Amino acid sequence: MRISVVIPTYNRLPALIRAIDSVIGQTSPVDEIIVVDDGSDDGTEILIREKFPQVKFFYQTNQGVSAARNFGIKQAQHPWIALLDSDDSWLADKVETMREAQRTNPEYFVFHSDEIWIRNGVRVNPMNKHEKSGGWIFQKCLPLCVISPSAVVIKRELFDSNGYFDESLPACEDYDLWLRICHQHPVYYIDNPLITKYGGHSDQLSNHYWGMDRFRIRALQNLLNNVELDEENRLATEKILQKKLNILLKGAHKHDNQSVIDEFSPLLQYYQPA
Repeated sequence: MRISVVIPTYNRLPALIRAIDSVIGQTSPVDEIIVVDDGSDDGTEILIREKFPQVKFFYQTNQGVSAARNFGIKQAQHPWIALLDSDDSWLADKVETMREAQRTNPEYFVFHSDEIWIRNGVRVNPMNKHEKSGGWIFQKCLPLCVISPSAVVIKRELFDSNGYFDESLPACEDYDLWLRICHQHPVYYIDNPLITKYGGHSDQLSNHYWGMDRFRIRALQNLLNNVELDEENRLATEKILQKKLNILLKGAHKHDNQSVIDEFSPLLQYYQPA
């Protein structure tokens, strides 16, 4: 299992150093580390090139996390891609554990694990809705994202066959990708935390956008329009789309958000049961 690690970053230098250190400190070394700087102006390039000469560093003008991830994946030289957000870190045995899981389960193309959550410096327990699992998890992916990018190791060929991260989505781009993959492929789940996710900081995408379900709705609509789902999965997708539309529009009416009302009301009418 030869692994390329792709780390997108934007003005997160201290966290990025922690992330890279966690990769370098693996008990089973990765084969390649790629950092894609999405337009930082905090001295990221100078420090990373000096401190981590083994890292393949790329700079691009600010285009968003999806574009940065996609660029890094396309630069990767190895058949397995491990993603790591620059504000997260890996436990030391992540790669060793993933390699052993793939060795004994070669029929799987997607592997992920449990995780530790740190919010504002304090460890917290995820809610039940965030519970991780394996197998054919497509319908579990419909309500919200249940695979963390930093936890996943994925066969590179799946990007060729299913597409990359949708660069038109400013958030929930991972939710969109897992839906496209998980209706066709089972995933292998390791029921041990292998990453640490850090939350509560001001530049999290979830703090930047009201109504995150807007982006999940667009992902669901794209899935229904462009992917051939079996009947059970199609009906489940339409059901969750209707639910999300009702919740989003209720909030939009409450906050008098006319642009959201105008955009999503016709979609609800289209998918509303007769």
